[in-house]
Amino acid sequence: MTNKENSVAVVMVPFPAQGHLNQLLHLSRIILSYGIPVHYVGTSTHNLQAKVRVHGWEPEAVDSFHFHDCQIPPFLSPSPNPNAAIKFPSHLQPCFDACWHLREPVTELLRMLSLQARKVIIIHDSMMGSVVQEVCSIPNVESYAFHTVSAFSLFFYVWESMGKPKVNAEMPDEGDVPSLEGCFTNDFLEFIALQYQYLKVNAGNIYNTSKVIEGTYLELLGDTMKGKQYWALGPFNPVRVPEKNSSASRHYCLEWLDKQAINSVLYVSFGTTTTMDDEQIKELAIGLRRSNQKFIWVLRDADKGDVFNGDVRIPELPKGYEDSVKDMGLVVRHWAPQLEILAHPATGGFVSHCGWNSCMESITMGVPIGAWPMHSDQPRNTVLITKLLKVGIAVKDWAHRDEIVTAAMVEDAVKRLMASKEGDDIRKRAAELGGSVRQSVGEGHVSRKEWDSFITHITR
Repeated sequence: MTNKENSVAVVMVPFPAQGHLNQLLHLSRIILSYGIPVHYVGTSTHNLQAKVRVHGWEPEAVDSFHFHDCQIPPFLSPSPNPNAAIKFPSHLQPCFDACWHLREPVTELLRMLSLQARKVIIIHDSMMGSVVQEVCSIPNVESYAFHTVSAFSLFFYVWESMGKPKVNAEMPDEGDVPSLEGCFTNDFLEFIALQYQYLKVNAGNIYNTSKVIEGTYLELLGDTMKGKQYWALGPFNPVRVPEKNSSASRHYCLEWLDKQAINSVLYVSFGTTTTMDDEQIKELAIGLRRSNQKFIWVLRDADKGDVFNGDVRIPELPKGYEDSVKDMGLVVRHWAPQLEILAHPATGGFVSHCGWNSCMESITMGVPIGAWPMHSDQPRNTVLITKLLKVGIAVKDWAHRDEIVTAAMVEDAVKRLMASKEGDDIRKRAAELGGSVRQSVGEGHVSRKEWDSFITHITR
C-alpha cells in the first residue's frame, strides 16, 4: 500500500476570535495524538495569536502542526467601546468580514492536499462555512462543522428556529431560557445567517462538550438535526496541566497561588471579548475588596481584531486600589494562563462571563462558577451552569443586564460562592462533575470512545 493510499490529512479552519482559535488548537493536539497530520489555517496574525497564547500543554507541541499563514487584505482593528449598549464585541466585525478572503487560499490548500492524501478532512468553525464552500467540487474531501457553543445553547437556537416542536425530554421552564435580545448586534446575526447557509454540505457535526455534561442536549440535537452524525469530542482542553519546573517559564500569578491555601482564591476574568466601563470596574473593585476573599482579577479590555496592533486602553482602578489589596489580591493587566490558574489547588471559584471555553475549562478542573454573562451564548450557558448542572451561582441576572452590578451585589455573590454552606455544596458538586469529565477521556471511557469513533470514521 503506498503512502497516499492510507494517508488522511486534517485541515482546521478556525474563526478568528481567541475562544474559537483556542478550541481548534486544542482539538488539533488530540487528532495529532492519533498520528494524523494537522494543517491549521488562518491569517498570519491569528495563527501567531493562537500559538503565543497556548496554555495547559507544552508550547513546543505546536511545532508538530502545519501552520498555513494566509494573506488577506488589511482590515480595520478599532478599539472596543466600553460604553456600548450591547456588550457584543462589534469592533471585531471588520476582522470577521475580512475572513471571507480566506476562501481562495483555503481552496488552493485543499486541492493541493487532495492530490497528496487519500482523503482530506476539513474541520471548520460553523462561522466559517463560506470559506470552505468549494469542498463539494473536490471528490476526496469531507467537511465537518465544529460548533463552539454548548449543546444546550445550540439546541435552543435550533429548536426555536424550527418553531419549538414537541420533544421527548425534560426541558427547563421556558421562562428560564433567555431570549437572544441583547446578545448580538444585527450585523453579526446577518453574518451568522450567511455562514449557516453553507453548512448543508457537511458530513457531520463536532462539539466541544462531553456526554457526561450534556448527554440529554446532545441527544436532542441529534434528533433535531436528523441524518447528521455528531461527535462530542470535549473536553478539548487538557484535563491535566503539566507541572512547570522552571519558574522562568511560569506566570507570576501561579507563584502567588502556590503560597495560598487550598480552594481559597477567587479567579475573576471576563474572557477576551468583554470590555467594562469605568463605573462597573469601580463597583467590582470595591466589592472584591469588601468580600475579604483572596482573588486574582484579570482586568483588560476585549481583544482587538489584531491583538498585536497598537495601543490598548488600561482600565482605571480607584486611586491606591492595588496597594490597598496587596495582601489579598492580584490584579493582572495582560494575558493570563487561565487553564493553569483553574487547575491550581488554591483556586476555589471563578467569576466568569460564561463563554463556553471558560465553562468547559472550569468544569474540567472542578471549579464552581459565579456567572456574569455579557453577550452571545453566555446568558444561556448561565442557565446550564446554575440551574441544570448546579455548579455555579448567578452574579448578574440577564434580565437586569442594563443595570450596574453594585459593590454590595459583588460582595454578596463572592461570599456566597467562597465562604458559605451553599458555596461549599456547589464546590463539592463541581469537584464531582470535574472528576467525571477528567475520567471520561481515559482509555475505554465515554469521551475517549467518541475520539476513537471519530478517528475510525474519518480514516475509513
